[in-house]
Amino acid sequence: MMKMIKTVLATACAVGLLYAGTVAAEVRSQTLRFAFQNVKEHPQGQGAQKFADLVKKKSDGKIKVRLFPGGTLGGDLQTVSAIQGGTLDLTVLNAGILAAQVKDFAILDFPFLFNNAQEAQQVIDGPVGQALATRLESKGLHTLGYWDLGFRNVTNSKKPITRWEDLQGLKIRVIQSPSYLETFSTLGANPVPMPFPEVYTGLEQRTVDGQENPNTVILGSKFYEVQKYLSVTRHVYNPQSFIIGEKSWNKLNEDERKLITEAAAEAQAYQRKVSEEAQEKAYQTLKGSMAVNEITPEEMDRFREKTKPVIEKLAKDVDPTLIKLLDDEVQKTRKPQ
Repeated sequence: MMKMIKTVLATACAVGLLYAGTVAAEVRSQTLRFAFQNVKEHPQGQGAQKFADLVKKKSDGKIKVRLFPGGTLGGDLQTVSAIQGGTLDLTVLNAGILAAQVKDFAILDFPFLFNNAQEAQQVIDGPVGQALATRLESKGLHTLGYWDLGFRNVTNSKKPITRWEDLQGLKIRVIQSPSYLETFSTLGANPVPMPFPEVYTGLEQRTVDGQENPNTVILGSKFYEVQKYLSVTRHVYNPQSFIIGEKSWNKLNEDERKLITEAAAEAQAYQRKVSEEAQEKAYQTLKGSMAVNEITPEEMDRFREKTKPVIEKLAKDVDPTLIKLLDDEVQKTRKPQ
């Protein structure tokens, strides 16, 4: 009899522990706050909505992702600070901006680094992106993936840019990153760092003559209304870091983290496809409302040569082992398969 009682108790305890473990790991009802700079119709916003939909589906509606598009909660730097403090949970932003947190991120804003989006994505999805993500964790930020914003081009209200000399003296709004300040200063422009929500007004009031962004941003933010010229300089390719604050990440249990990670991977693939299609569509649309010009291969080579000192200067603040890794990975993508 005593032996039977002990067996029953042991079984009850085992079941109880199993149940307790299940309860501890179950998906709980909660809301995550996701702020970003572009409008909800932009590929960035579409990616964010896809992520929100996936999280809702995978959690059976328990986890909701509330979106704050269009920089309504402030610029990128303010958003990152809020995420580190725990008042926001998620954001996606130009990876190079994170050089303010980890200097090594400046490598992603080296001018004329990548030839095409596929090359850039292959590099950022490999050891380079992993190394940067690891270094970012010390700043209270956990990387969920890398999205696509495309190549950046210059717009202005004065004249077409056909060679680097055409930029001399123009006031060009740039993102709040040393890489952009150095690049446009070297090209002879007067770079003006400005939070994204202020850019349209700055262009409209002629506080600045121009700005530089991917075609989808130029179209989505209606910069064509206050800018006449679009020059396809393709001076920087923008991978975007999709991040969650460590404070928010640490509040999630194992099942919730797995769910979020899976949704992020699916949203990344979707967002990149949408972005690629949108870039070409935006380019064709902008041709109808702006004076658009390409840069000849000869002049593009002159742009690259002119900005070599920028890379040399920025590289001094970056881990040399990471510089070598980046160069090795870029060259690897260019080898014949």
